[in-house]
Amino acid sequence: MKKNTRYDKSRLPSRHVTEGPERAPHRSYLYAMGISEDEIHQPFVGVATCWNEAAPCNIALNRQAQAVKMGVTAARGTPREFTTITVTDGIAMGHEGMRSSLVSREVIADSVELTMRGHCYDALVGLAGCDKSLPGMMMAMVRLNVPSVFIYGGSILPGRLDGKDVTVQDVFEAVGRHQAGEISTCELEKLEAVACPSAGACGGQFTANTMACVSEAIGLALPNSSGAPAPYESRDQYCEASGEAVMRLIEKNIRARDIVTREALINAARVVACTGGSTNAGLHLPAIAHEAGIDFDLDDVCDIFRDTPYFVDLKPGGAYVAKDLYEAGGVPVVLKELDRAGLVHRDCLTVTGRTIGEEIDIVTREADGRVIHPVSNPISKTGGVVGLKGNLAPDGAIVKIAGMSDDQLVFTGPARVFECEEDAFEAVQERKYNEGEVIVIRNEGPAGGPGMREMLATTAALSGQGMGKKVALITDGRFSGATRGFCVGHVGPEAAHGGPIALIRDGDMITLDAIRGVISVNLSDEELERRRAEWKGPRKTGYASGAIWKYAQTVGPTRYGAVTHPGAKKERHVYMDL
Repeated sequence: MKKNTRYDKSRLPSRHVTEGPERAPHRSYLYAMGISEDEIHQPFVGVATCWNEAAPCNIALNRQAQAVKMGVTAARGTPREFTTITVTDGIAMGHEGMRSSLVSREVIADSVELTMRGHCYDALVGLAGCDKSLPGMMMAMVRLNVPSVFIYGGSILPGRLDGKDVTVQDVFEAVGRHQAGEISTCELEKLEAVACPSAGACGGQFTANTMACVSEAIGLALPNSSGAPAPYESRDQYCEASGEAVMRLIEKNIRARDIVTREALINAARVVACTGGSTNAGLHLPAIAHEAGIDFDLDDVCDIFRDTPYFVDLKPGGAYVAKDLYEAGGVPVVLKELDRAGLVHRDCLTVTGRTIGEEIDIVTREADGRVIHPVSNPISKTGGVVGLKGNLAPDGAIVKIAGMSDDQLVFTGPARVFECEEDAFEAVQERKYNEGEVIVIRNEGPAGGPGMREMLATTAALSGQGMGKKVALITDGRFSGATRGFCVGHVGPEAAHGGPIALIRDGDMITLDAIRGVISVNLSDEELERRRAEWKGPRKTGYASGAIWKYAQTVGPTRYGAVTHPGAKKERHVYMDL
């Protein structure tokens, strides 16, 4: 852009607040904040962060936003910073607070949309650090369909104890070991004091790092920008470059939906599968697709998972953390390996203005054989996450199998049914379950929970008790990306919608087969229908008003991403063209 030349804003939303005599009152507000005349007539870029003091995953976002603003300013744009909420799963886990987690994804997307619309910003750079804030920010970008660049706040550094790397996953599992009498209170306190030594999101390939990898693979983030841990100063360089990049997108009129196509979503799902990523991606990818009006549901995600090799050895199923992946070359090297197997749609556009194929061709590093295995010699031939379907889950379910051996991929056992997570967790603490059982936790879906809670406290306690391989667990709720063992989530339809999981009774024989992709209960159709006729309807919850109640009234099926509005297919206008 040439200096001292007024930018032509005739096709940009910010013209509604900056151009013409009738906008003098609006400009007076801008002058009050020290914005110059030249800056008023430049493109306005929203710089949205999920900064707060709730947890380390968000604490560095404020600093990084300043670097983004420097990049926007250097490229002759006018940055306007604003914040939105975050609910951090690590803090919300294991109690009523977790009901707020998935709801927060919608609130983040809604609040970013409303801020952008209300102030007529022309483009968006979004910074997010914790699980639901990443998809929430990307959903807003696609919903608004503005020139957009996503920035991940970065992962936490691993802690060290007794010469080994440790993460918060180890602390959750140590709670179970403590209950089992395997470690002392002193040992638990030593671990909790060192497990999280810096700013940044959980270091394993849990939901935050999974969706950070998605942001690169889908094309909304600069290549390799998701990798550097939060404390690294190099993050600021990526942030500044992202501010400059969004200005180039404005110039070229490249919008979010030009980047987020069905093929880009497939690329993103490939990266989730080959890294053994979080099952929550099976919820978030359909939700992002919904914002673009693309048909892409849990079945589509699971089909991609099934034929994608798993070759990146990351926690919780593997040995390494996000910092190790970054040092091994990050997502660009992962994409290079996928490309070698012909598993990348190379023509998908990215925020660099180049295609993903062109970006891959620039990559010079090779798989290190330790963190990133060659695709020709994968850890397993199928993805680290697989889908299941059957008479217990007609709409499907999902399980992470990364780190599980072949003999663990089929499980049959009698049901032990719990009506909520608290009841299950109490039973686990008190060892009121038996080896070989399938623990069923129902009424924890998006509508029935409400809020579709994660079950990490329960699953980690089972692992800590040494029972992670000796029992299975299924739920219409979710699992943390840190969950391991035969834990099946997203069972749909959920209990509140009359799904078969609502009809299961103690002792019913359940089969889980991750090889054939089956989840079934040994009941005839006639018996299921007889029980349905006796079913007394969904459980009443304690939420009869407020945001969580509102979410329960509007949320759709898990299979389609648990979204709360009709999506792009029902749009009657495009924000950028108003």
